[in-house]
Amino acid sequence: MKAVGLTRYLPIDNPESLMDVELEKPEPGGRDLLVAVKAIGVNPVDTKVRAPKDQVEPEPKVLGWDAAGIVEAVGPEVELFQPGDEVYYAGDITRPGCNSEFQLIDERIVGSKPKSLDFAQAAAIPLTSITAYEAFFARLELDAEGTNRGETLLMIGGAGGVGSIGIQLAKLAGLTVIATASRPESTEWVKQLGADHVINHYEPLRPQIEALGLKYVDSIALFNNTDQHWEGVVDLIRPQGKIVSIVENQKPLAQTMMKTKSATFVWEFMFTRSMFQTPDMIQQHRLLNRVSKWIDGGQLRSTANEVLSPINAANLRAVHQKLETGRSIGKIVLQGWD
Repeated sequence: MKAVGLTRYLPIDNPESLMDVELEKPEPGGRDLLVAVKAIGVNPVDTKVRAPKDQVEPEPKVLGWDAAGIVEAVGPEVELFQPGDEVYYAGDITRPGCNSEFQLIDERIVGSKPKSLDFAQAAAIPLTSITAYEAFFARLELDAEGTNRGETLLMIGGAGGVGSIGIQLAKLAGLTVIATASRPESTEWVKQLGADHVINHYEPLRPQIEALGLKYVDSIALFNNTDQHWEGVVDLIRPQGKIVSIVENQKPLAQTMMKTKSATFVWEFMFTRSMFQTPDMIQQHRLLNRVSKWIDGGQLRSTANEVLSPINAANLRAVHQKLETGRSIGKIVLQGWD
């Protein structure tokens, strides 16, 4: 089967950083589905895993953690799907990724593809929707059904992949969304997605929040540069409020004011369930099905902002290069094989 892989971890401008390769088609066992991959989304995690380091893989390593496709075959323990089903999923970072014509994936982290979306539009959704959903409704313990209606949520990094679906999920829950963006095109994007207010994360946050008539915000989601924004968000979180981050810190995060406010800081990593085979792993299957229903009901829209074809090393290198600038808006998707 065709795939895109790497054996060395190189700068993205090196043609060998991602290469077209031929691999054996895998066979499903246990609760695995064998999926014929039709489209893939690309995320910052792909660039982080591929980042230069002194390591050589004995066999090509396949990246990619966002896909939509058709179930080709199923393992003997599969209960939720059958061959021919259209699916979408983010996958498991401990296993080969979706940058290949066929992929094995545990059915418990797979959802039924939204019927109203084509494969490319669907491939933009899984990783970011799982991340934002878990960040808001599991880590921040907000209520998807609207119990927290009217509460304020500050979202640092509103125009990226997670922010783009996150704004929509937060509005579904009735929250007042304050999203950050720094350019005219990203500001317009987050407004179209439903943000109530837009502020600039390159400028001091407190004066902009106070200009909205607020002293504190109820919850904060750090979807961009935890180190850079830590001091500002700790200042703005209300006493006994909660902050969630998806971006690892490089420096110690001062906790004195967090203690004074009895505030909570929590991490979200969407691969935790699959990585540790947690007993509630099937929650991601249910989550993705719920997102599908919202999309098909017109309550959510795809965040795909650019679609390239075909899926090959040259196109993937170009997308990685764009993501590494930190200035992409929404999601970039690749579809089809040569």
